[in-house]
Amino acid sequence: MNYKDSGVDIEAGNEFVKKLKLKAPAIGGFNGMMKVPSGYEEPVLVSGADGVGTKINIAKIHREFTTIGIDLVAMCVNDVITCGAKPLYFLDYISTGKISPIIDEIMEGILKGCELSGMDLLGGETAEHPRPAPPPTYDDDLDLAGFCTGIVEKNEIIDGSLIKKGDKIIGLPSSGVHSNGYSLINELIWRQKIYYRDMPELLTPTTIYAKQIQELMNEIPIVGMAHITGGGLEENISRVTPNIQIDWNSWERPDVFNKIQQAGDIEEQEMRRVFNCGIGYVLIVPPDIDYGLQIGEVV
Repeated sequence: MNYKDSGVDIEAGNEFVKKLKLKAPAIGGFNGMMKVPSGYEEPVLVSGADGVGTKINIAKIHREFTTIGIDLVAMCVNDVITCGAKPLYFLDYISTGKISPIIDEIMEGILKGCELSGMDLLGGETAEHPRPAPPPTYDDDLDLAGFCTGIVEKNEIIDGSLIKKGDKIIGLPSSGVHSNGYSLINELIWRQKIYYRDMPELLTPTTIYAKQIQELMNEIPIVGMAHITGGGLEENISRVTPNIQIDWNSWERPDVFNKIQQAGDIEEQEMRRVFNCGIGYVLIVPPDIDYGLQIGEVV
């Protein structure tokens, strides 16, 4: 008996890394290194980790895995940039029952997400974890995690300390559901309340806001930012400043949320608590700034 008999194919794993190195030359060693960029007086490194949650189950239904690679990067980088940090590098962890072309698709999405974020894929780990019961061919037995590091000048950190009463809350549109609330969505699919074939937008990748935010920080004063994930608008903005008022009628909710709400007979407050409802990222700016869509204010 050998390792391959138990479900772990070392040759397949080595071939995967060999192909990936053609696209991301920095990977392949025991670690990844990056020199701190010049031009900073007091650089602060900012790190975050996240996953794609049960959205991965939708990818399995459709057999499309590139999009969740983008999601993985987005969920990490969108958190890191909320303090004004510029993304530097990304690492991934993929657990799979069997090395297969699915992993190539995920990595294609991760590389695309890194490109959209303006950062390097510095390393990662692909772990082959076969189930003990034969046959060991569970190529879609997957779990993903991502890790992102950014950098910001100490005296330029955006931490909400400058927020004042009357400041505007500006909403940036989401691309749809992003990567939160999918346990509820999976329950609706299991109960045959909704069908993926009627809602392919469920696999639309999470918007990556990194480059847009870098540009905006050079154009307008921003005193607070929030990435709208699990908990919705109110809970996530309250992590930056507690006293807020949201005008829920100030934007048109994307139809995907209406479909979900109607199919599950979900109460409005629950929708607001679980989903981003069309706003994926929030800026808090002084009241005299005229930019974008105001969805509320600090009270």
